[in-house]
Amino acid sequence: MTNENRTLKVAILQHSATLNGVEERFAWLETKARDLKNQNVDLILCPECYATGYNVREGIVRNAQRADGDFATRVKALAKEINAAIAYGYPELDGGKVYNSAICIGPDGFTLANHRKSVLPPGFEKQYFETGSQLTLFTLNSVRVAVLICYESEFPEAVRNVAKLGAEVVIVPTATVRQYKHVPEQVIPARAFENGVFIVYANHAGLENESDYAGNSCVINPFGQDLARVGDREEVVIATLELDAVKAAQIRIPYLHDSEQIPQS
Repeated sequence: MTNENRTLKVAILQHSATLNGVEERFAWLETKARDLKNQNVDLILCPECYATGYNVREGIVRNAQRADGDFATRVKALAKEINAAIAYGYPELDGGKVYNSAICIGPDGFTLANHRKSVLPPGFEKQYFETGSQLTLFTLNSVRVAVLICYESEFPEAVRNVAKLGAEVVIVPTATVRQYKHVPEQVIPARAFENGVFIVYANHAGLENESDYAGNSCVINPFGQDLARVGDREEVVIATLELDAVKAAQIRIPYLHDSEQIPQS
């Protein structure tokens, strides 16, 4: 797929948290991805721990898979079939440890990136997951894309660090509940604005055990404005990112450049 005009067309699959089990989740992804096949989407993003469900406790360990496991193998075939990259969250099994990870598989069926969540929030995650230790960026259609997972994106330092490494787009699979709906509504737009980058934020919707998800999946432009946003039900978000906006935003308010002048201690 050519990208002469420096655009990236993205789709967020905000799903109902009532999807039951790995097979039902893959089938739903397969259906939605095939629906997008003729819309020239470059990247499809699913939420945090999409492959298994997020608040499933022991199900996290029971259904954890390697980065090249069965779910990924089927997504690779699907990505090739629809000629689009697919990114999704999943519990990654590696050497007996489980990580809260997000993988992006390219339209050629090869893995572009696999990111392990580096900061775990208060709550059950620390019981099941190890932490990652690296920033993750990849290139898709000449666009530099970074991956942050949920809680990571709420830290100013995290988005600033990937922006300094050249990220133009930050994709965020998340599992944000209604109690924290100010995160997609206020925090994420601020992170985009203060770094001059696009943020693509994919959340669950509905109830999963005691988790009542906020929905509010959104695409924020580099000026901190909504390019697209949905409510709290199952829905697909589609938006075209005009990458020239990144340079324009970073010139207009040079936070990235001028942050070097802030005293460190």
